[in-house]
Amino acid sequence: MREIDELLAIMKRLRDPDGGCPWDLEQDFHTIAPHTIEEAYEVADAIERNDMPGLQDELGDLLFQVVFHARLAEESRAFGFADVVAGLSGKMVRRHPHVFAGASVTDAKAQTIAWEAQKAAERRAAAVGVLDTVPRALPALRRAAKLGRRAASVGFDWPDITGVRAKVTEELGELDEEIQAGDQPAVEHELGDLLFAIVNLGRHLGIDPETALQAANNRFKRRFGHLEESLAQAGRVPDDADLEELEQLWQAAKKAT
Repeated sequence: MREIDELLAIMKRLRDPDGGCPWDLEQDFHTIAPHTIEEAYEVADAIERNDMPGLQDELGDLLFQVVFHARLAEESRAFGFADVVAGLSGKMVRRHPHVFAGASVTDAKAQTIAWEAQKAAERRAAAVGVLDTVPRALPALRRAAKLGRRAASVGFDWPDITGVRAKVTEELGELDEEIQAGDQPAVEHELGDLLFAIVNLGRHLGIDPETALQAANNRFKRRFGHLEESLAQAGRVPDDADLEELEQLWQAAKKAT
């Protein structure tokens, strides 16, 4: 494809020791990785805002990250962009036997189960631990959810929501005990356990915790903005109000938004 070839040529030129870009020449996998993560978030943000021109632009930026990493790998003779594409194509065919190999699935849920089974078979063949391929760089909530799902796929899970709900209560009690004891490292430890249990509760409820928290963030921002507007009408800011008034304005904002 001409456009892809042109992009690869641009990347090669940027990394050319003789006249390339000084910034691009200084980069390696580790320094580029944060930019890759940031670009993925910007793609998600454009989708959230339903900004199609923005999505086109952000997808281009994300693609450039793939090209950059592939160029770095090619320079070290590890692999190239063509190898990335070939590996991806093979993986997609292998994990969609109902499309390419005559297998059948009844619906999207069945396909998800088959997909995870295929991935599990690949991990077993490579002698990789069940949780070893869950990326450490994932946001903590997403990583917790994926760790929980992966463990559940081999039977390590509560049989129903009653057990996980009891676990949330147990972890909250342990957090309260450490708060009372004033042991800050233990408080952090128990808060982490509580958050992990809540993530698993979301999984049993069929709710993505990252999505739920993002929605809560948006509600909080919207309601706090309403609170600020209410005060601004009287020429005031939140610092001018006491906690009781702020709570009253907050409750009004909840009803209004």
